[in-house]
Order: sequence, then C-alpha cells, then structure tokens
Amino acid sequence: MSDHIVVTKADGVAEILLNRPEKLNAMTPDMFRALRDARRDINEDDEVRAVIIHGAGDRAFCAGTDLKTLDDYPDNWAWRNRIDYATQLRRITKPTVAALKGWTVGGGLEIALNCDIRIAARSTRISLPEVKHGWLGGGGSTQMLTRLVGYGKAMMICLTGDTFDAEEAYHMGVFERLVDDGQELIVARDYARRMAEFSPIATQTVKEGIRAALNGTLDGASRYENDLMVLAFALGNQRKGIDAFVARKDRPAAEV
Repeated sequence: MSDHIVVTKADGVAEILLNRPEKLNAMTPDMFRALRDARRDINEDDEVRAVIIHGAGDRAFCAGTDLKTLDDYPDNWAWRNRIDYATQLRRITKPTVAALKGWTVGGGLEIALNCDIRIAARSTRISLPEVKHGWLGGGGSTQMLTRLVGYGKAMMICLTGDTFDAEEAYHMGVFERLVDDGQELIVARDYARRMAEFSPIATQTVKEGIRAALNGTLDGASRYENDLMVLAFALGNQRKGIDAFVARKDRPAAEV
C-alpha cells in the first residue's frame, strides 16, 4: 500500500485519503495500485457500508495524473492496460461520497464523477484540460460527465478545457451540494454515516438500480429495478421497516 493512499475505517464508513498534498494529490502508478487494492478490500469488507474519498492539504482534492510519470510506461499498449484509478471508484459496490476542495481537475475530476455523491467546497475549481494536451480523459470524463450534466454542458467542459469555479459547476449539476470551505468533509461524513446505518442490501441494490438506469433502456432497467426489490424482499430485508411501521401504528397516539 502506498503511503500516498491512506484508508481508515470506523463505524461502518471507510475513508480514502489521497495523501500527496505537496503535489496537489496528483496520482502516480504506485497510487493507482494502492487505490485498486483499497477498492478490493472495501468491497470484501462487510463491515464497510459507505465510503468517503477526500484529498490532503488545503489546495486540492486531486490534480489528476502526475504527467511526469507518463514516461514510466514503455509504450502505448502498457498505458492502455494501466490500472485506471478513476474507474476504481465506480467499481466500489458501497455508496461513495467525494468531498471536494480546491483543484479538482483531469483525473481528479474523473474520480469525483465516478462517485455517487459529490460535496464541494466553494474553493473547488474543476476542469478537464486534456483537450489542450491533445487527448481526452480515459476515466469517465466524456461518459460519466455527460450522464451527470447532459450533452451541451459536457461538450462545453470537455471541448474548452476551461476552468470553472464551484458556483458555475454546481449550477451545471456537477455537484450535489455546495458548502462553505471546511464543511465539505463534515457534510460528506454526515451523509456516509447516515447511509451506513441502513441495511447494505438496501443501499447496494439502490445503487445497482440507479446505475442500471445509465446503461439500459427504461423498460429493461425498470425490470431490473423490480428484480432488485424482489431480491431484497427474498432476503427478508423488508421486515425491519414493516415491523417498525406496525409498532408505531399500534402505539397510543400520545406516544407516537
């Protein structure tokens, strides 16, 4: 495990810290591998029910790939078969929350796009500058962003490589919450703790159902959604809610 990827776990929540603040938490191949290993461990740990990812320091969430490490790959085929660190977040089966601040650019923005919920501080600045370098991001920039904000806004962000401040990005739909600086991790932890209190069958089937909406037709995704609900019922997961409702209904009005 790289010292630049730090994972902590408490009360059903795993936190992934990108810990390279002197380089704006830019990602290296060692960090790629560490993030993959963290994703595998989190998926296999039944005690983990929600996940937060955030960056160390005050200046950035993540500045994407450290471009100096591109020469570490002997050829384009090796780069093609790299561990794609941004999509590691999409492969986490538990709900994921990104706490963003400062520079959130390139692959750093792709990490956030592959999470389920994004909480951004007002200091957040986003961009996908790859077009200026002669390529496009390969970790979800065109795919996840388009699904999140729509065709025109995705085109504007990806084709210009411009930097957008937090207010602009929030109104385009890149973030779900915009908060004052210093509050992003507090709010992210609140969301994660609340989700961790729910049944993992409920939260993970909800996540599967919503992700299915991105990948299929309405009819097919709706059938899949119903199958997921049946699965939750088959596992007896509905009893907690039904029993709690019945208990409230049977109590005298003064006690409800």
